[in-house]
Amino acid sequence: MLRRLWLVFAQWVTVAVAVVFALQTLRPEWLAGLSGHGAVILSTASTQAAAAGSAGARLDSYAEAVRKAQPSVVNIYTRKAARRSPLSEDPFFGKFFGTPGPQQNLGSGVIVSAQGYILTNNHVVDGADEVEVAFADGRQTAAKVVGADPETDLAVLKIEASGLPAITLGQTEEMHVGDVVLAIGNPFGVGQTVTMGIVSALGRHDLGINTFENFIQTDAAINPGNSGGALVDTRGNLIGVNSAIYSRTGSSIGIGFAIPVSTARQVMEQLIKDGVVTRGWLGVGMHEVTPEIAESFGLKTPRGVLISAIYQGGPADRGGVKPGDIVLELDAQPVSDEKSLLNRVAGLKPGTAGTLLVRRNGKDVALKVTIGKRPPATRQPE
Repeated sequence: MLRRLWLVFAQWVTVAVAVVFALQTLRPEWLAGLSGHGAVILSTASTQAAAAGSAGARLDSYAEAVRKAQPSVVNIYTRKAARRSPLSEDPFFGKFFGTPGPQQNLGSGVIVSAQGYILTNNHVVDGADEVEVAFADGRQTAAKVVGADPETDLAVLKIEASGLPAITLGQTEEMHVGDVVLAIGNPFGVGQTVTMGIVSALGRHDLGINTFENFIQTDAAINPGNSGGALVDTRGNLIGVNSAIYSRTGSSIGIGFAIPVSTARQVMEQLIKDGVVTRGWLGVGMHEVTPEIAESFGLKTPRGVLISAIYQGGPADRGGVKPGDIVLELDAQPVSDEKSLLNRVAGLKPGTAGTLLVRRNGKDVALKVTIGKRPPATRQPE
């Protein structure tokens, strides 16, 4: 009797599994409907995939993120009047020098405000006499430079328009190495293009690209023309502004760098408000503390920053800092290296009083220093 009941039960289970398999293959939406009414359904990977597909959330596509972010990314064209040689005006030498035409540059930008503010790289618009913005739908309009910050390679443009598709700013704190990211821009002028990769590293610095560096490294393809474009997460939120690549050929080899949105937001707000970025300044030249230097100063481990030069009349000079001092702390917080001291001083408001703890002649000395205003970065001669 028990054997017969077991055979009947096994047959019913076999039939039920066959029915479920047929439904999930031919009519997966029926299973989704039954699950909404409390029916018990065998859960398999294929069933879950079918249900996800019926809900419109494809796990193998980032089309929704692109649809959200792409209208906010623009192409930027700049024109720089050619520098004429005095000899080109001479009737004889003019035929050798010719008449120089305008130089053109191409980059990308991101609409960050419905009122017409656009974020891009400083090097995209640096020295431009004319700036033009082209939208994803083909419209074009002139733009003006509101302000630029060469030390982070960021700039803000303004166009006379309203109701623009502003991008949503993401949260730098939520990024992790391994997160999928999308780079949107106009590489080589071929038209708006989307590439995919991951966050390869965070907090990259000491690359010698900018004065203040805190790059997101990514293997999403970034090429000439992508500069100033958007690096977005899988929800279409801006997490970085594409800025530079490491390459021996000029093309992407899988090492690209983007300025984090946290840095971009701070710089952008100051540029929109004041047209410039104001930073604190000590007025010193700095050098790494090597193990040999640490030993000669009586430090157990290499730490702090060696002051190698003092700007005469600068904040550090007025505060009593001398060449050869090692800065160990700023406002009771340890100083680990040159970059940390530079960034912390830059974040202080000019006029703020700070306390430096320095090692001098084997003793620790506390010095009161009034933070100055960092001079603007000077452009290199062309």
